Amino acid sequence: MKILYVHERFGALAGAEANAHITATELGKRGHTIGILHGPSTGKNEAAWQTTFPFRAALGGKDNTSVVKKALADFSPDAVYVHKMADLAVIQSLVESRVPLLRMVHDHDIYCMRSYKYNYFTREICTRAASPYCIFPCLASVVKSSAGGFPLKWVSYAEKKREIALNRRFDRMVVVTTYMRDELLKNGFEAKRIEIHAPVPRMGDPDLRSTFSDRNLIIYAGQIIRGKGVDVLLEALALVKTKFECVILGDGNHKAFCEELSKKIGLAGRVTFKGFIPQEELKNYYRECSVVALSSLWPEPIATIGLEVMRYGLPVVAFDAGGIKDWLLDGQNGYLVPWMDRAKFAGRVDELLNDKPLAKKLGEAGLQLVSERYDFETYIGDLEKMFACVIVGKIKK
Repeated sequence: MKILYVHERFGALAGAEANAHITATELGKRGHTIGILHGPSTGKNEAAWQTTFPFRAALGGKDNTSVVKKALADFSPDAVYVHKMADLAVIQSLVESRVPLLRMVHDHDIYCMRSYKYNYFTREICTRAASPYCIFPCLASVVKSSAGGFPLKWVSYAEKKREIALNRRFDRMVVVTTYMRDELLKNGFEAKRIEIHAPVPRMGDPDLRSTFSDRNLIIYAGQIIRGKGVDVLLEALALVKTKFECVILGDGNHKAFCEELSKKIGLAGRVTFKGFIPQEELKNYYRECSVVALSSLWPEPIATIGLEVMRYGLPVVAFDAGGIKDWLLDGQNGYLVPWMDRAKFAGRVDELLNDKPLAKKLGEAGLQLVSERYDFETYIGDLEKMFACVIVGKIKK
């Protein structure tokens, strides 16, 4: 098969880029021809991307419609696999090409004007489909801008509805959890066009297991932004009765606020902010970890950090937000706590710190679950079968 990836960036950056690169690499190893239609470069790991994508076409000019048409003519793909792409001219051109189209839904961008289904001010999770409610009282037409200059930008409700309509015409929408599938269904997508394929990280060190020592180490690993709820985690930790040590791994624009809050509520001696840590160095913390805390308040599509730490036999305590419940089964491989319930979160952490055999048992159950349900080779094989099915189906039509 010849598969043309479409993504708004070229190079390593975050989870969407990691998924695009690793799946393309593996499909290439299986004999398929892979190309990419892409936006600006990230400047990171470009050599590896160039190896994975021998055919490359860059977007970014005034007439992206022409770029799309030329890329399709030059590469002649059997299928197009879109990842993140907000340019509706690109999406429109792909839909009109009648080439088999598939899309990986990484987050809520397609159907949410704010893109994260979460009210920045109230911190409440939105459970509605896109509707005039987004304009008022949600006020999602005015959102934070990350482009520099003026801090706010205008989002058109009419354009968002157009985006949803265009994406409904894709042959397959690939989601990572039942929660994400349900969000598409709310917005009028056909169930038969949606498939769940959870992104699976490669197996970690099979011999690495925590000592579950008396250090009582709690780990948080991820971005420190408001939606990740690190401030709420700190407020929950202030209620933990057992002696503990917590290490916060990651960076973000909410870090300074959280560091100050940690001091204010008396956690300065027990909570340490280590900043960004390379993937390999995370193992050093997993060796001593007793509990992994996942404090996201926004509706996570899946929160792949949970799948990662389960591969090391670690139990997870998390708020019930978004797709986390797909892999965190309350009382089986950790604890799923009611959203924003700080006291319950603290109680579950206390329980695991005081009962190390239980913590180890839940961690081992998580390892078994992730090994059985989230197998990397099966994941790539299922994607391969999906592409073949869509291509054959399109030819028959």
